Amino acid sequence: MKNLLLILTASATLALHACSDDPDGVNDPTYPPVETENPNTNYQPAFQGQTRAGGVRTTTKLDTTIITSGLTSPWGVKSLPDGRLLVTQKGGTMRIVTQTGTLSAPITGLPAVNANGQGGLLGLALDPSFASNRMVYWVFSENVSGGTVSAVAKGRLSSDEKTIENATVIYRALPAYNGTLHYGGRIVFDAQGNLFVSTGERSDLATRPLAQSVEAALGKVLHITKEGQPAPGNPSFGAEALPALYSIGHRNPQGLAIHPATGELWQGEHGPRGGDEINRVQAGKNYGWPTITYGIEYSGQKVGEGIQQKEGLEQPVYYWDPVVSPSGMTFYSGKKVPEWENNLFIGALSGQHIVRLVIENNKVTGEERLLAGEGQRFRDVTQGTDGALYAVTDQGRLYKLDKAQ
Repeated sequence: MKNLLLILTASATLALHACSDDPDGVNDPTYPPVETENPNTNYQPAFQGQTRAGGVRTTTKLDTTIITSGLTSPWGVKSLPDGRLLVTQKGGTMRIVTQTGTLSAPITGLPAVNANGQGGLLGLALDPSFASNRMVYWVFSENVSGGTVSAVAKGRLSSDEKTIENATVIYRALPAYNGTLHYGGRIVFDAQGNLFVSTGERSDLATRPLAQSVEAALGKVLHITKEGQPAPGNPSFGAEALPALYSIGHRNPQGLAIHPATGELWQGEHGPRGGDEINRVQAGKNYGWPTITYGIEYSGQKVGEGIQQKEGLEQPVYYWDPVVSPSGMTFYSGKKVPEWENNLFIGALSGQHIVRLVIENNKVTGEERLLAGEGQRFRDVTQGTDGALYAVTDQGRLYKLDKAQ
């Protein structure tokens, strides 16, 4: 067990805190931005604080525990009612991990996944009534006629926890495509018991324009019922549009989270070279990809016209250049670390850390990098029933980040 102890000591800093709106001074961006590398472009942000916000540092003494290193390419993690963790593994099985690191046998009974490239068994969500109905929902890459799709399925975790019973695919994000990239793949419940699902635009130039097409489910946030039907009250994108669409114009959204205070949906997505985004997702809005972006092609060329703003297209709340590769994310609503209240925590893959964003009035006012010395690709972050944060990494670890005892 390692202790992460970050304490503000400079008297000048304390003086700044005393003059701020935050009486405890814990969320003031009194440090330089955490990003020190040069950006890929000279693109200018649309507003102050849209990128490279001032740095913040957690003052609460923390304990970091590696609960297990025995997972195989974990992708999603959620806390069960009893405090154990349910984890999806990219290859197509789920595992349960106890607080002491004991791993269950692989949970079987799920539909076959195509685990090539970025595909596999992806994000998961527990039914709000899981304690009584034991229902689990997940996203996976499925082989279908014409290629693969991001599919949404549900099933019951058996009483002996060895299998998923009556697994059923409830939605397929069409059209299918013969590729292995950009599936998106997160899934969360809203307050009404319906599902938000993120889908990628499958990466290639042939499919990229479909992020802007309202007749395709690629590059979207979908809003569906537990039966896979369009959720009541969905926005209308026109007579020809798919009724399950909630927002359009996304690239590869691997993060979804509900803000605990406002109930609004927030989303994170991968940009190309630069242009990773955090968005506050509103019904019926277009988030711009590939028409506007703060990134460039991997070749160094501009994306499309190389523009970052256009009327009718939404700006990200925050973006990174260079990228951190944001994946699974969660808002903190626990009581153990009060300075984290309503902060957004995001697993960073290429960044190899956990991002902490302080958000006030829907704008990022501070950024911190946690566990940056671990050398891990953080794939998903969730809050446990105990108020601690739990994170899985591509290398097979499950971390617990908690207030020190």
